[in-house]
Parts: sequence; structure tokens; C-alpha cells
Amino acid sequence: MTTYETTAAVVPERAEPVPAAEAGGPADRAPEHRGRTEIAGRVLERIAARALTEVEQAGGSARRVFGVPLGRDEPGRDPQVSAEVDGDLATLRMSISVVYPTPIRQIAATVRERVSTRVSELTGLEVRQVDITVAALSHAGQSVGSGPARGAGQLTGGAA
Repeated sequence: MTTYETTAAVVPERAEPVPAAEAGGPADRAPEHRGRTEIAGRVLERIAARALTEVEQAGGSARRVFGVPLGRDEPGRDPQVSAEVDGDLATLRMSISVVYPTPIRQIAATVRERVSTRVSELTGLEVRQVDITVAALSHAGQSVGSGPARGAGQLTGGAA
């Protein structure tokens, strides 16, 4: 039969908690040595899609294969968004629909500004560019799903 001896260490009680710096925690390290937060492009895509819902007269568009929509273009639909992150810079591309007869350039500028602002606020990244393709025009209360809208094209531009 084996017997084990145990000893108990007496630790003096402190009336105050130990500060993180004294305990060797992360507070005593310089910010550049604490780690890094990486934000995936998928996160930016979801933020951009949500920001689009905050703009009246604009909505998502159906996925397209060789220019033919797979589904209906509706204002309530999620937009097609792709995002790239390079360090602290973000670039986004969106395919949206616009309610006719709203001025397309005005809506594109509003969407670009809103998406850029929301992505910057929520992630801290600088949005370099938001490219917008207006894939369809729809009438208020009616969805369009019969193909690309006449005059649909890409409004690229710039930095927000």
C-alpha cells in the first residue's frame, strides 16, 4: 500500500485584487504584442448586405449565370456582395436592384456612402472602394425577374 503525503501552502490573503500588470497579464504588454484581430471578408459581406437594407429604393438582386437571373430581383432580397481585406483596407463589390424611376447614380452614391460608413464603424477598416453593379430595375411593389434591366451596368467609383 502506498501512502502519499500532502503539504498545504499558506497563502496570505490580500484585501485588494492583484492588478493585471503585477500579475503578468496582457495589460502590461504593448498593444502590438497583445495579438491581432483579423476580420474575414465574409463578415464585411454581411455588414454590407445589412447596410443596403438601410437605403430606401435599393435592394438585392438574384444570382446570375451568363446574365440570366436565377430567381427574382426583389428589393427585399439580399444583394450579391464580395469583399476583400488587405491589411487595414477593404474593397467591396455589390450587385443590387433599384426601384424605378429613382435616379440610379444618386442611389448608388447613397449605397456606397452607407456601406462604407457602416463597415468602417463596425470593423475599424478603411474602405478603399465600393463597386456597385445595378443588375435590375424594379417598379415599386413589383419585382422584375425577366433578365437584365435595359441599361443595367456597373457604376464603379471610388473611395467613399
